[in-house]
Amino acid sequence: MDSIKRYMKFVAPYKWQIIFTLIIGVIKFAIPLLIPVLIQYVIDDIVNGNMSADEKLNQLYWIIGGAMILFVVMRPPVEYYRQYFAQWTSNKILFDIRDQLFSHLQKLSFKYYANTRAGEVISRVINDVEQTKNFVMTGLMNLWLDVATILIAVGIMLSYDVKLTLVSLIVFPLYAFSVQYFFGRLRSLTRFRSQALAEVQGYLHERVQGMSVIKSFAVEPHEQKQFDQRNGNFLDKAIDQTKWNAKAFAVVNTITDIAPLIVIGYAGYSVINGDLTLGVMVAFIAYVERLYNPLRRLVNSSTTLVQSIASMDRVFELVDEKYDVDDKPGAREVTNVRGEVYFDHVSFTYDEKEEDVLKDVHLHVRAGETVAFVGMSGGGKSTIVSLIPRFYDVTKGRVLLDGTDIRDVQARSLRNQIGMVLQDNILFSESVMMNIKMGNPDATEEEVIEAAKAANAHHFIMELPEGYNTKVGERGVKLSGGQKQRVAIARVFLKNPPILIMDEATSALDLESEQLIQDSIEKLAKDRTTFIVAHRLSTITHADRIILINHGQIAESGSHQQLMEKKGLYYNLFQVQQLGE
Repeated sequence: MDSIKRYMKFVAPYKWQIIFTLIIGVIKFAIPLLIPVLIQYVIDDIVNGNMSADEKLNQLYWIIGGAMILFVVMRPPVEYYRQYFAQWTSNKILFDIRDQLFSHLQKLSFKYYANTRAGEVISRVINDVEQTKNFVMTGLMNLWLDVATILIAVGIMLSYDVKLTLVSLIVFPLYAFSVQYFFGRLRSLTRFRSQALAEVQGYLHERVQGMSVIKSFAVEPHEQKQFDQRNGNFLDKAIDQTKWNAKAFAVVNTITDIAPLIVIGYAGYSVINGDLTLGVMVAFIAYVERLYNPLRRLVNSSTTLVQSIASMDRVFELVDEKYDVDDKPGAREVTNVRGEVYFDHVSFTYDEKEEDVLKDVHLHVRAGETVAFVGMSGGGKSTIVSLIPRFYDVTKGRVLLDGTDIRDVQARSLRNQIGMVLQDNILFSESVMMNIKMGNPDATEEEVIEAAKAANAHHFIMELPEGYNTKVGERGVKLSGGQKQRVAIARVFLKNPPILIMDEATSALDLESEQLIQDSIEKLAKDRTTFIVAHRLSTITHADRIILINHGQIAESGSHQQLMEKKGLYYNLFQVQQLGE
């Protein structure tokens, strides 16, 4: 019930549209309920009436003519507007939910995405949100229209014959008990099915992205078995749900099919005894069908509602994910940044149950200084720079920007002051122009081109089929590694931030691309506070200061020349790399 209450907050802005749709719907469903009345009148008052044949035909023409006008002229626009407003309202509600979910996803920390499959997130935002549409269409509209249809039908039936109406309703208690019994368990079965589907989607999403790895290692048979295992689990959960659903339909439909037989028997008995006219009997049989058709739909509605509520639960589980990094009340914007960064006895762990990745790091970086972090893989280099834009919050200590704890400022405002170039920069499946504009969405075309030139990217962009309008494919698959890096650097030139972070920006590139990117980075770093994480030490010898991180601690610090003269860990690492080259 909690999920329904929360969902109704999204429904509330559209309550008048829903009420209007219900009013139109009642008219739409009420029109066919006139047919049994018409049948009864034609049989009892016209066919069996005390009139001449001509009078009977004349009355029949008028009755059928009026009915044709009602059904041909009035009903189509009523049906059109009911369908239109029902779909418009439900789709607007889904639009609002997805909009809020995307905003929520952008606020979740890197920790969440490190522990959650992309396919799982996509399944909740797309599939589960779409399933909740049935709650609006069925639970807030069709369900009440079916109830209204039943009430109108029962009201008309009572006006004809009270006893026969009660006979028609004799199986209602059995129907209610069956629905309560079967659909109590269906919600949990539906959730299990949705979770199994999300696992299939998550696995598929990863494998599609990593198809090159699967092919290069020739592990297609192994991956097929792994996929079959997850797909089989989904099939089992889907069949469990289907079995229970089928049992529910078998029992409930049997109950609703018994009712017309009881009515036919009792009504026939009453007609034979002269207690009921033939017209009323035929009308009652028609009404029983119209009475129990909505009941059968209510069974469908119950199934649909259970599925949509289970999907609601999954949607709100995502909504309830806490922000690991959030703005404090009263957090202020960052302005006029000089770029002085101070790590004040910082310790950090990704998981409280694990050992600290960083241990009492104490470091003062002056504004405009270029600092390089080096060391063995897993030592904590990338972790240090990820704390500056507050991708994670420190476990102990403080990170200060121009003397202010970065937890006291707005995270988005802080990140606006920082430009990042990573080893694996993500490009979106848009044009080159739009990808560079990620650095400043309001930039002009001329500014984008200037940024590309500064990043040594303009030349290769102009050689692309459509220049700056060329689509780069998912994750920039149509560009080489060096080209993607230069587009990423162009973004930062366009952003023009006072602080720069380069995390393995030139690793895994050919020498020509590395040289072009190195030139771009040196231009970009001028007059900015720059942090460089590097594996190849030859690329950071120009840095004002080099910090060697070993097991989460600062082991050595100084310029390249100073560290070489010291002949410590840095010296040994540099010599090993020089020999390797």
